[in-house]
Amino acid sequence: QVQVVESGGGLVQPGGSLRLSCAASASINTINAMGWYRQAPGKQRELVARITSSGGPLYADSVKGRFTISRDNTESTVYLQMNSLKLEDTGVYYCNVVTEPHYDYYWGQGTQVTVSS
Repeated sequence: QVQVVESGGGLVQPGGSLRLSCAASASINTINAMGWYRQAPGKQRELVARITSSGGPLYADSVKGRFTISRDNTESTVYLQMNSLKLEDTGVYYCNVVTEPHYDYYWGQGTQVTVSS
């Protein structure tokens, strides 16, 4: 069982920035992908950004140019730098880890991001 722990959420004004962190207990050699999803009240969970061990980052259209996902391969950690935050970025942000060889999915407990004036 892989443990996934997020941190870094909070309350920020529109136009502000936050940085989320996610640490996985899996060995870096077994991780296929790490990413961030979010769920706003009354809406389905959606992909925000994702990064794989072999490819480049993938972003939702709504966050391109504002969010940056990065990965520390030595520590099985992924970060999400969120700039120019908007009201619609509000939600619970979940970290997702996919491991090989069976492509098992693991989720963190979620961290709340609230953008409000």
